[in-house]
Amino acid sequence: MRSFDDIFDIAAARKGGADVLNAMLAPPKASAELAAIADDRWLAAMTRGVFQAGFSWKVVDSMWPGFEAAFDGFDIGHCAMLNDEDFDRLVSDTRIIRNGAKIRSVQQNAVFVQALAAESGSAGKAIAGWPSTDFVGLLDLLKKRGSRLGGTTAQYCLRSQGKDSFILSESVTARLIAEGVIDKPATSKKALADIQAAFNVWMDQSGRSLTEISRVLAMSL
Repeated sequence: MRSFDDIFDIAAARKGGADVLNAMLAPPKASAELAAIADDRWLAAMTRGVFQAGFSWKVVDSMWPGFEAAFDGFDIGHCAMLNDEDFDRLVSDTRIIRNGAKIRSVQQNAVFVQALAAESGSAGKAIAGWPSTDFVGLLDLLKKRGSRLGGTTAQYCLRSQGKDSFILSESVTARLIAEGVIDKPATSKKALADIQAAFNVWMDQSGRSLTEISRVLAMSL
């Protein structure tokens, strides 16, 4: 496995130099800023991620005002109490993408956000307090206790909110394979643990965040 500096140099050569590459790297939000994000915005981000999975992001973006209206601004109490009559109504609502299983996930994730808030004061506090050195543990939490938040869905959701994160895109995965960290796209807990260990080494070497390292890996190919 190459050092982070070596991979950075590869990415910098591809992008026109170190200064250009550094200008493309945005750090994650500070913990206090993450913790201040309201619970309804976490549910909105989860919902956007779920509906974007396997679908056109541009279409979801263009319809997003309709999602906000249909789900009452993602009010947690309202969404957690959605019932069968509500689902029947929503599956016919032309303001949103009418996928029954994904619509039902809004209610399930509202309950999940409620539970995080009960445990930690808010979903934002729970997520902000999760250490970058165990990002895979946070992904596992979202996958197990949330609805339809497996794979890269949770990774993109957390990145969109500013949480320090890596995204196992095709480019990042290819670099991890090239470095011998994994031998194929990660699907097992062992592979994810190996990826976390590699990122932890690169964080120690560079003093950079998961977010910045992930972006460098993506731009190195």
